[in-house]
Amino acid sequence: MEYKYTAYNLEDTMEFAENIESEKFPNMVICLTGDLGSGKTMFTKAFAKSLQVEEEVTSPTFNIIKEYESGELPLFHMDVYRLDGKVGDLGIEEYFTKKGITIIEWADMIEDYLPKNRLDIKIKIVGEEKRVFIITPHGKKYEELCEAAI
Repeated sequence: MEYKYTAYNLEDTMEFAENIESEKFPNMVICLTGDLGSGKTMFTKAFAKSLQVEEEVTSPTFNIIKEYESGELPLFHMDVYRLDGKVGDLGIEEYFTKKGITIIEWADMIEDYLPKNRLDIKIKIVGEEKRVFIITPHGKKYEELCEAAI
């Protein structure tokens, strides 16, 4: 099943991320895809704020993985764009079971390494501020999350 959410401005995007965060659980994996500037990092920042992460959340483009431990659960923020599909020995799969929340930007680039159960969110730019989020849950927990949050 697929869900859609339309954000007409930045506040709507932030509210959407907060709604998803409100249904969080340990080992949650959120896979974000979308063109450059579609709002992947903005979604993650809003999610982190709702999670009460104290540090400033920035894109981990050059670090690949940033860890934030100050929130209600650990947040592992990944940007795998520069990997070009070559995960190597980064241990990305280990993050999926560290009892935190993993958010992966450009997740489609490492599809073979993603867990079976996860939440895929594709962000489409349809205007200067307007975005359409296409949400695909994989697994019962993620289906329940979508029913509750969207």
